[in-house]
Amino acid sequence: MHPPLEIRPADSGSSPGRELITAMLAELDALYGKLDGPRPTATPEELSAERGGAFFLAWKGEHAVASGGFKRLEGDLAEVKRIYVVPRWRSRGIASDVLDFVEQQARAAGYRRLRLQHGADQPHAMALYTSAGYHAIPDYNGNPYAAHWAEKLLD
Repeated sequence: MHPPLEIRPADSGSSPGRELITAMLAELDALYGKLDGPRPTATPEELSAERGGAFFLAWKGEHAVASGGFKRLEGDLAEVKRIYVVPRWRSRGIASDVLDFVEQQARAAGYRRLRLQHGADQPHAMALYTSAGYHAIPDYNGNPYAAHWAEKLLD
């Protein structure tokens, strides 16, 4: 029997958050190749409360199994960042739980809208975000890795 999922605030620049983000970026590089130029990203500072953001780790017992957060874009608008589940923990609803938690925390921080982006070869991401109520919007950031942009109004 697995312990319940516990989601807690964390620092994306420190272990184990840093390692989960590194693993996520390695998966994206393997999927899409590495493009020239700077990688659009969210820094640990952007994912901190001081800058209007947040970062969380989901735990199963002593194991960090997923991450997620948001960064401030402008006014009441934030962007979902770093939704990632460790491969051996996928297909258990953890990504949905993390996304829901991130949305709750963004709402509590005063955000009324959330945006996100993902690449063309991520059908599971598309299914997750569509089922969570995100609707397609035009490209809002020129990210060369992204093919889909979406937004959700928070209740």
